[in-house]
Amino acid sequence: MSSFRHPGTVLTDHRFAVPLDHADPGGPQIEVFAREVVAADKAERTDLPWLLFLQGGPGNRSPRPIGREGWLDRALDDYRVLLLDQRGTGRSTPAHRRSLARIGDAAAQARYLRCFRADSIVLDAELIRRELAGNAPWSVLGQSFGGFCATTYLSFAPEGLREVFITGGLPGLDATADDVYRAAYPRVAAKNREHHARYPGDAAIAARIAGHLHDRDERLPGGARLTVEAFQSLGLMLGTGSGGHQLHYLLEDAFEDGAEGPELTDAFLAQVERHLGFTAAPLYALLHEPIYAQGRATRWAAERVRAEFPEFEPGERPLLFTGEMIYPWMFENDPSLRPLGETADLLAEHDAWPVLYDAARLRGNDVPVAAAVYHDDMYVDFGMSMETAAAIRGLRTWVTNEYEHDGLRVSDGRVLDRLIGLVRGTA
Repeated sequence: MSSFRHPGTVLTDHRFAVPLDHADPGGPQIEVFAREVVAADKAERTDLPWLLFLQGGPGNRSPRPIGREGWLDRALDDYRVLLLDQRGTGRSTPAHRRSLARIGDAAAQARYLRCFRADSIVLDAELIRRELAGNAPWSVLGQSFGGFCATTYLSFAPEGLREVFITGGLPGLDATADDVYRAAYPRVAAKNREHHARYPGDAAIAARIAGHLHDRDERLPGGARLTVEAFQSLGLMLGTGSGGHQLHYLLEDAFEDGAEGPELTDAFLAQVERHLGFTAAPLYALLHEPIYAQGRATRWAAERVRAEFPEFEPGERPLLFTGEMIYPWMFENDPSLRPLGETADLLAEHDAWPVLYDAARLRGNDVPVAAAVYHDDMYVDFGMSMETAAAIRGLRTWVTNEYEHDGLRVSDGRVLDRLIGLVRGTA
């Protein structure tokens, strides 16, 4: 355990040994990293309640803050915050192409990764809570996939919870992966329409880029092939408050005059790679569909369901960008994912996933819960979120279209402050 200071904060690093499979506590262990953050003027207080932050993803590490910034500034007024690198991410025991190769063949890797969903993350959190807080329950803030984890927490370990805040992360309790993507494609199409209404010239640029990619074998700086389908995946950007503007600026820098005619600029290709690459977060690709699986295989749901929406075909015009979807061809194109393709196929075919939510327990919930539900959220379905909100006893919602999915990050603490007020009865 080591500590250091930033402007206005004291940070302490923690490492915890946890079972790979909580059903086998005597079996193999992995390490989970977490960083404690406390306001500098409260560092010596022992009565501050803990707030566990569960990051979105899956497969993304927790934030690396510098001082009191964003939502953290509001949280530090009342809490000692724990930023958890969920298993397999950040400084926790890694799960990527090199580390997974040491586990064994694809079947062994798939068995290993089946222990990396919300149910395991919650059980990690409970072991950590008991080590840091003893018998005292703690507060939890879950963003996006972190909200899914918080809902699992409410289902299976509510005794560990003092209060829960969820931002853009109320899952469909019994929604299949097919249900999720069948609802998602129309939302993504609507975001495309909004983007083209704001930037009407982007449709022509996107069509020009698609034509260029259709005729050439274009590679990103890291070696991944940039196909039309990969280019369409930039639509992931449309789900954040400033993402559409960033996409516009990206497109306007696409072409320059080359020796043999127009060619894509290095700057454009480098930015595309930054948005589309999985080197830093391979679990995002590997587990993106399994996080929805309960008792049945996902079988590459986003790819299958896409066939129901022909307007997303690469040859259609205007070219529609896709969204938060993972496709099997990504494991062929991306060098960091290519060694994991067979593993991903085995995860897609696995049909014995345990349930992640307990509807009966949620109906009887007595933990104070508040959730920000973003009306225009591209990533998490509004209808499913509201159904789940109604199914959790005592949950208070704040429905808003002031923010997109990244409201917690960009609101300078206003979203978290509103949820704290809802739980405390002051809002």
